Amino acid sequence: MRLFLLGAACAPLVLCACRSPEPQGRFDPAEAAFIRREGLATLKGQAFLRDPHGHVDVRYAAGEVVRLIPATAYARARFAQFYGDKKFVPALQAQTPTQDPDYVAHMRMTKADPSGRFVFDKLAPGRYFVATQLTWTPNGRWLAEGGAMYDEVEVTGKESEPIRLILSGN
Repeated sequence: MRLFLLGAACAPLVLCACRSPEPQGRFDPAEAAFIRREGLATLKGQAFLRDPHGHVDVRYAAGEVVRLIPATAYARARFAQFYGDKKFVPALQAQTPTQDPDYVAHMRMTKADPSGRFVFDKLAPGRYFVATQLTWTPNGRWLAEGGAMYDEVEVTGKESEPIRLILSGN
């Protein structure tokens, strides 16, 4: 029992110890300004992960914050630093990057519904990252599973139908 309590007490320390430094360069608000313009495009998506232990088929990102981030040079550097060459980072390897207030101010956020679905509307043309996280702790375990995931979309301004996106760590 003592070993379990010690492990549970140290888990937050392990997760928080993975702080990443800021990427080189500075955030340029002018490069991200298109996110504040009103456009005609709609992005509809769903975020989920397959349960690797088969307890359930999929876990939905119900109630998780989904971020829409202009794909600026600064954002690209952050995503490369955080994700490397993948679109998913397991929970136990995820870093906690610091947040530049201007960078955060140039994001749009929404919450996923119970089935992991989300919508961003009135999008102006540009390239965007869409990112969220989904973690859970299986019964009988104390380490989190799941992780952080993202994808990139381009809005041309010529869309006649909503842009569809699945965030599944692939």
